[in-house]
Amino acid sequence: MADIKYYDVILKPVVTEKSMELMGEKKYTFLVHPQATKSQVKEAVEKMFEGTKVAGVNTMNCEGKKRRVRGTMQFGKTAKTKKAIVQLTEDSADIEIFEGL
Repeated sequence: MADIKYYDVILKPVVTEKSMELMGEKKYTFLVHPQATKSQVKEAVEKMFEGTKVAGVNTMNCEGKKRRVRGTMQFGKTAKTKKAIVQLTEDSADIEIFEGL
């Protein structure tokens, strides 16, 4: 288990059509540190956003995509990422960074 502080766990929110639809169900999607665990993600969301209570966390590891380098037939890969979908409880406050999107 990595020694990661709660403010280093969440890297940025994921803003896509699918993640916006999930917000109606109080599910929010974030890119998180690749070594973060579900309990660390839960702790980070509850500490960073006032009034939120996390019901559950689903995580997924995403492999890097294959990309061409400089127009030749050489290939490289983009960085691996980790996504977390955080389900809030019914009585929880909404996360403000997604308001107005």
